Amino acid sequence: MMKFDIVTIFPKIFDSYLSESILKRAQKERLIKIKTNNLRDFVSDRRGKVDDKPYGGGPGMVLKIKPLIMAIRSILKREKRERNKKIVLFSPAGKQFDNKIAARLAKNYKHLTLICGHYEGVDARIKKIVSDLGFEILELSVGPYVLTGGELAAMILIDAVSRQISGVLGKEESLEEKRLGVGVPVYTRPEDFVFKDKKYSVPKILLSGNHKDIEKWRAGNRQQR
Repeated sequence: MMKFDIVTIFPKIFDSYLSESILKRAQKERLIKIKTNNLRDFVSDRRGKVDDKPYGGGPGMVLKIKPLIMAIRSILKREKRERNKKIVLFSPAGKQFDNKIAARLAKNYKHLTLICGHYEGVDARIKKIVSDLGFEILELSVGPYVLTGGELAAMILIDAVSRQISGVLGKEESLEEKRLGVGVPVYTRPEDFVFKDKKYSVPKILLSGNHKDIEKWRAGNRQQR
């Protein structure tokens, strides 16, 4: 079983997406386990304040170091028997997340702690402290843009990693990037579709039954990445 622990100040954001379709079934079949950890549960402040103004001035707020470390320590203590653990911090400055990283995480780890930054980010001391705890933070970005928080990034990672786990998609052949290749055009019935008096047809090669020619066509239509 692959376990995901999400550290966030907006746990309800995850309720809908992670409770539907393939991810719902994967959790029910105990192929994956997803837990949200509300960062506000790790502060003594009655208002649940988890952020403060940045030193050096400037706009925005920064997630405080103490609740972050308390949350991480709590998760690591709970999962102390699990040896293959990784801590991920979502950041616009992180390494570009891709399918190769997703496959590597699925293969090499059984527990991922996902830290969702927000506002101006998280206190940078988190990397040094986590290192002192014996772990290295993997900083990831899900694209060449800046999001308001790491929650969407966490859902993307969970989805991309989960589908690499045996059984989640039902059959290993369901991984279309292995079966077809990334970005190969696909078609289904009807063979001909008429819209505004114009006919749109499926490429004849796909109807030929000649699997060798079909594979050659697909190879020529794969997107290069």
